[in-house]
Amino acid sequence: MENVWSFLLEILRLAVPAAAVGFAVYYVLRQQFAGQMAVRQLELQQSRQSATLPLRLQAYERLALFCERIAIPGLVLRHRVDDQPAALFRIALMLAIQQEYEHNISQQVYVSEQLWQIVKAARDDSSQLIDVVAGKLDAQAKSQDLARALFTVLERRDSDPIAIAQGAVRREAASLF
Repeated sequence: MENVWSFLLEILRLAVPAAAVGFAVYYVLRQQFAGQMAVRQLELQQSRQSATLPLRLQAYERLALFCERIAIPGLVLRHRVDDQPAALFRIALMLAIQQEYEHNISQQVYVSEQLWQIVKAARDDSSQLIDVVAGKLDAQAKSQDLARALFTVLERRDSDPIAIAQGAVRREAASLF
């Protein structure tokens, strides 16, 4: 019986240090693998960001240009034809806004949902303003009359949704850096 106890004691003297070394190796390797995974994830995130950063910057540039192009003063100057009926001028302005929007609709993929909603609100405001002002003119009005009426309404406004959208584009673009 004494041989059995001495044999078990001998096994325990060898097994306990071996188990301690095994646990230590497991812990060290686990920590090392976790560190390597964190480094790989960081590298992957940086490579993704370096790939998408130019696309996001281009989206902000295009949305800033979109806001500028749907602003009423620029629209009126680009599309006005003297002695054109106001109804036809209204259609030309609305079509120009819609075409600009369609040309830039894919940019929503690269910007926040909040910014996209602000840009859409600016577009909707420009369209609605044209519609409301044109609706108040008589049937014989010319493009000059609509242009004058639009500029008068713009001068009286307290806020400018286009300027708000442009500011939001600048702020979000600046947050990338």
